[in-house]
Amino acid sequence: MNKFKTIEWKEDHVLMLDQRKLPTEETYIECKTSAHVAKAIKQMVIRGAPAIGVAAAMGIALGAKKIKTKNKKIFFEKLENICNELSKTRPTAVNLFWAVKRMNNLAQSLKDLEIEQIVSNLISEARLIYEQDIQICKNIGKMGANLIKKGNNVLTHCNAGALATAGYGTALGVLRAATEQGKNIHVYSTETRPFFQGSRLTAWELKKDNIPVTIITDSMAGHVMSTKHIDAVIVGADRIAANGDVANKIGTFSLSVLAKHHKIPFYVAAPLSTIDMNCPSGDKIPIEQRDPKEISTIKGKRIAADTDIYNPAFDITPGRNIDSIITERGVLKPPYKTTISKIMKN
Repeated sequence: MNKFKTIEWKEDHVLMLDQRKLPTEETYIECKTSAHVAKAIKQMVIRGAPAIGVAAAMGIALGAKKIKTKNKKIFFEKLENICNELSKTRPTAVNLFWAVKRMNNLAQSLKDLEIEQIVSNLISEARLIYEQDIQICKNIGKMGANLIKKGNNVLTHCNAGALATAGYGTALGVLRAATEQGKNIHVYSTETRPFFQGSRLTAWELKKDNIPVTIITDSMAGHVMSTKHIDAVIVGADRIAANGDVANKIGTFSLSVLAKHHKIPFYVAAPLSTIDMNCPSGDKIPIEQRDPKEISTIKGKRIAADTDIYNPAFDITPGRNIDSIITERGVLKPPYKTTISKIMKN
């Protein structure tokens, strides 16, 4: 499985699969500076909370390597600017800030070393974050596959697969693991307006892995739940508050309400790095507002009337609508304030 690489560290650049061009073009871009990595994150060349975290770590390592000075004070000033630039790219996905903090903390702990040694350690750390993310997703897959039964029809929203992570995926990692166990599942993928991550990316990934998938429009979800015997809904997350409220792609909240009405279990799959213990509830999570052109145009051609457009990239699904949160260290059940606090302390 995973016949492609979402992101890869090279000696003098970071290689990224350009997700804006999928599924019609499978092309890669070379990010040769930290600024280029920041631009790629902001412009959705790479997206998905875990993948953004990996990209930020690699961006910091790349930026540190390109700093041309032997003065340690200047080096750390420039490194701080790099961290700040990357932190400003996407406001909702907490993995971004988690990765920046992890890289910056490492650098600060190595202040007594020579600059070359600090850079070498930052590169090793970025590569470790990449490797750990893949293993974490595989662990999430194993944990979550126990919730999926043979022959299940599973509905997913947006893309929480290998394209949204270093590899394997969170929500799609669960579906991959279930498939590897021979459970013969079938996936319904919402197209996920306005950026079409479901129809462009999720369906593309699943087709590559020979996992049966059917694309539906977002507005068909209620009808499909009531007529096609959906057995479970599973999504990823960009940030999880300490009380179990989840920020995920716009439309997730509506699906949780529909799932609750139809008594269909609603699962969230995410690494522990997506949990923000400093955020008490979903109403404290910043919601990114994106370019109105994502709604008004497709491939540069206008499809909407010339009016005001509101384009929030995410919404908040309350913990009370979520049956389980699947992490690499276990499946969490309500009350989430208690179970999240316990697992984060261990």
